Amino acid sequence: MRIPIFQVDAFARDVFTGNPAAVMLLDHYADDERLRAIAAENNLAETAFLVPERGDFHIRWFTPEVEVPLCGHATLASAAVVMERLAPARKEVVFHSASGPLPVKRTAEGYVMNFPARLSQAVATPVGLAEALGVEPVEVVANEFNYLALLPHADDVRALAPDIGKIAALARGGVIVTAAGDGEYDFVSRYFAPAKGIPEDPVTGSAHCALAPYWAKRLNKSSFRAYQASRRGGEILCRLVGDRVELEGRCAFYMEGHVDL
Repeated sequence: MRIPIFQVDAFARDVFTGNPAAVMLLDHYADDERLRAIAAENNLAETAFLVPERGDFHIRWFTPEVEVPLCGHATLASAAVVMERLAPARKEVVFHSASGPLPVKRTAEGYVMNFPARLSQAVATPVGLAEALGVEPVEVVANEFNYLALLPHADDVRALAPDIGKIAALARGGVIVTAAGDGEYDFVSRYFAPAKGIPEDPVTGSAHCALAPYWAKRLNKSSFRAYQASRRGGEILCRLVGDRVELEGRCAFYMEGHVDL
C-alpha cells in the first residue's frame, strides 16, 4: 500500500522554523498500534492521519509515543495540505476530531483555526515543579492536560533549561511556561511534554488554547501576537472568541512523497 505523506513546517514563514508535522492520507484507519508505529517511524512531534468524511476529513494525531486529543500545528499543516495540494480552490475545511469539529479557513497570510479554549484554575505550585524548571514560578495554573507556570520575565522563558526527567514525573502531560512579552509580542512561551515523547515542542497550538484565556484575564484584551521561544521558534496570532480560540499561522512545505506499507 502506498500512502501519501507530506512533511510541513507549521507556524512558520520558512522551512527549518516552526513545528514540523507529518500529514498522511488514508482511506480508513489502521489499528492504533499500527498508527503509533508509523508515527514513531516518522519521528516528529506529531503525525496527523486524515480520512475523508462527508466532504471534509476526520483527523487523528499521534506523537511517537501516544495518541493525543488535540494538536494545533499538525491541524494547521493538514489544512495546508488540503487547500494547497488536494483542492487548491478550497477556502475552508472542517476536521472532525476527538475534540469536536475544528474549522480552518484560508486567510491572506495563511490559515486560521477555530479550537476549543482550555480554561485553567489557580493551584499551589506542585511539588517538584520549581526544581524541574530551575526557577520559582510567579504563579501556577492547571487544567486536565497541563500545568501553566508564569515566570517573571521573557528572558527567563528563553533561558530556561529544565530537567526533562523531572518534568516527565509531574502529574500532568506537559508544562507550559510563559511570561509577558518584551517587544512586539504580547507574551512568549515554551512547552515541555516528555511524558508524551516530546521533550520540547517547537510551537504548540493546543498550549495556546490555554494561554489565550490566561493572558486575556491578565491583559484585559482578547487578541494577541504570541511567540513560542523554542530553538526553532514560531509566531501565533491568537484571538479569544467566547469559549473558542482562533489560532492563525503560516506553513512551509518541506517534503512530499509516499510511504510503502
